[in-house]
Amino acid sequence: MEFFTAIEQGMIDSSSIIFLILFTGGLIAILEETGAIHGLIHNVVNKFRKRQLLFVIIVGAIFSILGTTGIVVNSVIGFIPLGIIVARSLKWDAVVGAAVIYLGTYAGFNATLLSPSPLGLSQKIAEIPMFSGIGLRLAIYICFLIATIAYIYFYIKRLHSEKGSLLGKEWFPSKALLNEDDVGEVAFTLQHKLILIVTGVSILGYLAGALWLKWSDIQMAGTFVFISIISGLIARMGANSISKTFLMGCQRLVYGALIVGMARCISVILTSGKLLDTIVYALSHLLHGLSPVFGAIGMFITSILLHFVISSGSGESVVFIPILAPLADLMHITRQVAVEAVMLGEGVANCINPTSGVLMGVLVASGIPYFKWVRFMAPLALIWFVIGLIFITIGVLIHWGPV
Repeated sequence: MEFFTAIEQGMIDSSSIIFLILFTGGLIAILEETGAIHGLIHNVVNKFRKRQLLFVIIVGAIFSILGTTGIVVNSVIGFIPLGIIVARSLKWDAVVGAAVIYLGTYAGFNATLLSPSPLGLSQKIAEIPMFSGIGLRLAIYICFLIATIAYIYFYIKRLHSEKGSLLGKEWFPSKALLNEDDVGEVAFTLQHKLILIVTGVSILGYLAGALWLKWSDIQMAGTFVFISIISGLIARMGANSISKTFLMGCQRLVYGALIVGMARCISVILTSGKLLDTIVYALSHLLHGLSPVFGAIGMFITSILLHFVISSGSGESVVFIPILAPLADLMHITRQVAVEAVMLGEGVANCINPTSGVLMGVLVASGIPYFKWVRFMAPLALIWFVIGLIFITIGVLIHWGPV
């Protein structure tokens, strides 16, 4: 009976994170309904579309912020046609059009700062304060973003050299592209700006509360409800409309939220069955004699490999963190470092992982063949890997803790 009730227990143990994920979906739905996010993105794209380097920097940075906060992750697929259209007008190929949007987003998401899942989830499982360690994590984010923008820009320079495009002569393989005229103007009103200001200030307020008042995921879920209500009122949505839109957004993430609970039940079974201690004990003997630096790097590399099997970041965290957290204690590695090893491992694999539904959606929307994308992406993934190695080593050496 305990085996079969482990699923329910996993849901109960993950309840606060499950509701946070659901409320994240509700908030995103409200922001989409108000048009604030789309207005911002279209306004920035139209404003800088004729200035190549500025376009890559500004648009890449905007999408990275949306990615690192978890606002735009899976929905990045919807913006790929916009990138393709701009690429055509600037005489770039489809790879650049997709990369500015997709890699901009995932440079932020892979070096996550404020994403409830998988970062918040992983820190909760590891029993360290939510969104703690933001100082070093901010440095990682900046390095990921600079490396990504520089890499895309150097590829743009290559397009007009003898090497040309990785796509050969057919720079836009997709047959279902929109016309350039379809970009059009999308209104970015004072109302939209107020909504984005409220959102930004509220998230900063939560961050301050997390650092100084020890707020957790429960307060973050409440912050999301607050932002949703205020944003809806600013957009002059009725009470029923705010409620329905919020609940529709929650519905989109029910599957992902319940998967977190289902995955957590594996941890419940391993713990209740006295199997987790056995696994950690065996791994500690396997890694016996390794320095903390090499142990942390081993966690990083293992996370990369595991992500090709478990493409869900939250799923990998729920399965892997319960094993790594006590193992880190035994190896004199801080749990913050162990969590970051998993986050960066997922990040390195994310944009070349053939089991990633988001990547496949991006490639379908842009018409780029997978293996040609891998040829483009592999050097950047290697750069991300090196950045990850450097910062994980720094984290071990400075005994990076929960603050």
